[in-house]
Amino acid sequence: MMHSSETVNKKSEFVKNKYHHDDIRYPQKLHQFIDTIEDKKVTAIYTLLEDEMNTDVQRKKLVFAEREKYLNGEGKSYSWNEVRKIATGKVKRHGL
Repeated sequence: MMHSSETVNKKSEFVKNKYHHDDIRYPQKLHQFIDTIEDKKVTAIYTLLEDEMNTDVQRKKLVFAEREKYLNGEGKSYSWNEVRKIATGKVKRHGL
């Protein structure tokens, strides 16, 4: 008998093997689907994905989240020299 974590891992492997994220069929199928569905469904899909498609909204959320951390004493502060190294060097911060 398989334990639940083993079952999840097997299902996960099946999904990875069957549905690879680089599979060109995904965008094609999604495009075909959107082209043929009712307008209200297109609007619903757009509403679900709108924030992810709008990078300005994402950046704003990221900035405000970082600001909140800073104001609560939880965030990381950088000296001017650290900022310069990050901006001109190969040190990358997470984010957009």
